[in-house]
Amino acid sequence: MFKKIAADALGLSDIGSVISPADYDKVDADDYIMHEDGEKIYFLIKSKTDEYCFTNQAFIHLDGTSAISKKRTLMRYSYSQNNISNVTLETAGTVDLDAEIKFSIGARTFSIDVHKKFIEELKDLFKSLVKISEICHENEYALQFAQQSVNLASSTLNQVRTEGSQMAASFKEINTAAFEWLMDSRKKYHIKDFGYVFEKYINN
Repeated sequence: MFKKIAADALGLSDIGSVISPADYDKVDADDYIMHEDGEKIYFLIKSKTDEYCFTNQAFIHLDGTSAISKKRTLMRYSYSQNNISNVTLETAGTVDLDAEIKFSIGARTFSIDVHKKFIEELKDLFKSLVKISEICHENEYALQFAQQSVNLASSTLNQVRTEGSQMAASFKEINTAAFEWLMDSRKKYHIKDFGYVFEKYINN
């Protein structure tokens, strides 16, 4: 414990800080944001070696090998392709210097230590990630039901006997309608932009 306190006092620890929106343009992660496509940073944690960036479209991890090395590895996890799950927030104890937020995104699990003075900001991030996780989970079920409905319609059509050109026309008409309906459902339930969630829960 005393080594940890000494390391933090000397600026050698890897406890993260929450960066103010006014300073987003000064962090390395900003260079990799797709501003051209309307992407925007909503929350950013920076430690000695790493940056953890939450945008309206993706989670971006800029992984540094050490505090003195310039070598970085950039990993991007879009919310539409990588579901968020297992979100937890561990608050700091009496003698602890840091709080900890944990979550899984896709197949990866992250555990980020953040200075306890940023606990209120972390609570906002926690709520945002939990809400995104719930929305994605509910939308997966909705898309499954939509697909099942199309399959049922297709199965019903196969059981209906019509003659010649009438059958071909009916099949084409129903197939086109089913395809358009399924695409509309996908657009509705396959969300790529969660800016509205961050704007609701993060109090900048």
